[in-house]
Amino acid sequence: MYKLMKLNQISAEGLAHFPLDKYEIATEISNPDAIILRSFKMNEMKLPGSLLAVGRAGAGVNNIPVDRCSEKGIVVFNTPGANANAVKELTMTGLLLASRDIAKGMAYVQTLKGKGSEVPALIEANKKNFSGTEIMGKTLGIIGLGKIGVMVANSALDLGMQVIGYDPFISVESAWGLSREVQRATGLDMLLANSDYVSIHTPLTDSTKGMINQEKFKQMKKGVKILNFSRGGIVNNDDLVLSIKEGVVSRYVTDFPDDELLGLDNILAIPHLGASTEEAESNCAVMVAKQIRNFLEHGIIKNSVNYPECKLEQTSNYRLIVMNKNIPNMVGQVSTILAKADINIIEMLNKSKGDYACTIIDLSSQPPQEMIKAIGSINGVVKVRSLNFKK
Repeated sequence: MYKLMKLNQISAEGLAHFPLDKYEIATEISNPDAIILRSFKMNEMKLPGSLLAVGRAGAGVNNIPVDRCSEKGIVVFNTPGANANAVKELTMTGLLLASRDIAKGMAYVQTLKGKGSEVPALIEANKKNFSGTEIMGKTLGIIGLGKIGVMVANSALDLGMQVIGYDPFISVESAWGLSREVQRATGLDMLLANSDYVSIHTPLTDSTKGMINQEKFKQMKKGVKILNFSRGGIVNNDDLVLSIKEGVVSRYVTDFPDDELLGLDNILAIPHLGASTEEAESNCAVMVAKQIRNFLEHGIIKNSVNYPECKLEQTSNYRLIVMNKNIPNMVGQVSTILAKADINIIEMLNKSKGDYACTIIDLSSQPPQEMIKAIGSINGVVKVRSLNFKK
């Protein structure tokens, strides 16, 4: 029986993937094999020695102590792309909100409460104050062509926009999904200089923090509209406010508002609603549940932020999973211990990612506990476990 600790409310559709005859699920549970969560901050949490996996029903993992997990051989999963359509739809909403003064117009209508029969005439007299422009024929520059960026690009084309995309690290999968009508920017500067709208879809890293700053604003068209449904911190807020005052940026729509951005006429602040749909929450929960279960029951790793993707088709009834630091001769030392115990290797997979690696080994017989302890004592091995598929 596997033990699963739930630190947030998780969609029932996701939890349904854990059969109750194999899993005990609770918010408080001793010696959990896995933790499933959304936004719960577990950075200062003591990590149980039994813990094998942490699954985040969402993309960001800044609420998880990833480094400490890596050191203990705990695989951290996330769900990239599960909420992509939800974020895409809100981005398209932001595109329209940036183009036409819909938000202010709706707020104005509410002020007419109590005017009675005067309301229609007042609306007709003042609607000119909330006019805008159409997006058809305008150029949208997209920074970051991951799953969300690709979906935004394709949807913008469907609405009659011209689209320029920039992503020096675009994946093969994203490239396959991107319409051939999207123009490839030769560089970020080229995209900024030619875009009427700029939509940001890149993760927040050391290299992207403050990436949109005064230097970049100077390269943009006067009156540009910027959408940020990616992460706060990518746009330098002080430089943004200055660019708005100078008339360079006509509107900024963000799902990540900071205090200094509130109350400004040309900034539309949305309370981080990008993934806040029933469908997105369900998709994330289902994806992370499948990933946790595959790892606990088969040792398969997919969508981990700290360990490599590993999948080995079952070739025997006995499997050994070794999590270790990515240093030389680890596989050789493990193989030597197996040979001394007269256990044959039927099939083996070894993958590395950064400072850590994972080895999956299918064996000819059940490894004794003493042998597992011997492998665990190898310098650099952080966790070892054995699976018996006959049980």
